[in-house]
Amino acid sequence: MLIPLAFIAFWPSPIDQPVQGQLASVLDILHRLGVPGWLNYTLVEAAANVLLFVPLGIVSSLAFPRKYWWQIAALGLLVSGCIELGQLLFLHSRFAALSDIVTNTAGSTIGGLLVVLLRREFEVSPGPGPGAISGPS
Repeated sequence: MLIPLAFIAFWPSPIDQPVQGQLASVLDILHRLGVPGWLNYTLVEAAANVLLFVPLGIVSSLAFPRKYWWQIAALGLLVSGCIELGQLLFLHSRFAALSDIVTNTAGSTIGGLLVVLLRREFEVSPGPGPGAISGPS
């Protein structure tokens, strides 16, 4: 899980650099069609950062089922902080940003909470299941 994340995070240039022109064109077309101006590059980048870390939250929550959701969020904060520090110190063509830490942490939190909610939704109630043999009453 961390290998693909590290691959994206430590790519020498911004990972979206090859498609920035196309993204700007798509956003321009959407704005001309009436999509509100707040749907812009900044929002797309923030949403991508959230989505990038949702799998970390899911996998962490499944790997450590006894951890609380906020511990998974703290793990996301730690991983994101390390990534941003690495970008700041070693990748001069990348930009370390507090907003990335916030959105990445939000993504891991969402992933962790999804697992918590799905576990609660599909939790088996205690008691004998269908076909269980019950003892004397």
